Amino acid sequence: MRIRVALTPAEQLSAPIGVVIDVLRATTTIAQALASGYERVICTTEVDEARAIAVQEGDCALGGERHTVKIEGFDFGNSPTEYLGTPAARTLIFSTTNGTPLLVSAAERCETVLLGSLATLDAVVQAVRAAGADDVVLLCAGVLGELAIDDVYVAGRLAELLGGDLCDSAWAAVHLARSFPTAVAALDASQSGRNLHGSVLESDIAWCARESHLAVVPRFARMIGTAAEVTL
Repeated sequence: MRIRVALTPAEQLSAPIGVVIDVLRATTTIAQALASGYERVICTTEVDEARAIAVQEGDCALGGERHTVKIEGFDFGNSPTEYLGTPAARTLIFSTTNGTPLLVSAAERCETVLLGSLATLDAVVQAVRAAGADDVVLLCAGVLGELAIDDVYVAGRLAELLGGDLCDSAWAAVHLARSFPTAVAALDASQSGRNLHGSVLESDIAWCARESHLAVVPRFARMIGTAAEVTL
């Protein structure tokens, strides 16, 4: 198995399997929503598109953020703890600054797209191994197009656990991950972490750093117009 890492979303890598990573917070939050019982999460790049799909689909909740702030008029933001307990609807329509645009893009380039996070670390590793693909790309969402330490850290953890033939980009991610004593330290050091501190959302960092406490693997199911549906 060859493993490559796209350190920023500008690297348009393709492979039979792509793993989208936005640990702070989109891919963690989507995993939590599905684990809590939402049947599907429809991910959009634009706020107006999210609102239009909610009207079209019915029985939906709206969730997401722009620059860490909950979108005006939406039911929820992008904190995974907001999606604990009984789902507010069968479907979550979701739009974020970095994670959902990368997911939509990845769906155009990879045959199978999984969502990766520390919360689902073991489950995602098992799913990638079970798929038996000989080429895997780990896709980092970053922050506004720039490299983000938190996503590269998770890519490094995944790459090391998967083993196989690590390309230079994967080795770089592995070495970055090894340089941090804990997941919390890595996430806290990132621009994403600093943004959460600035928005008084720092409690999300510790939550998103919890490893393998969700036994789910969110995956791209289909396109609904220009939006990407994610299910288990």
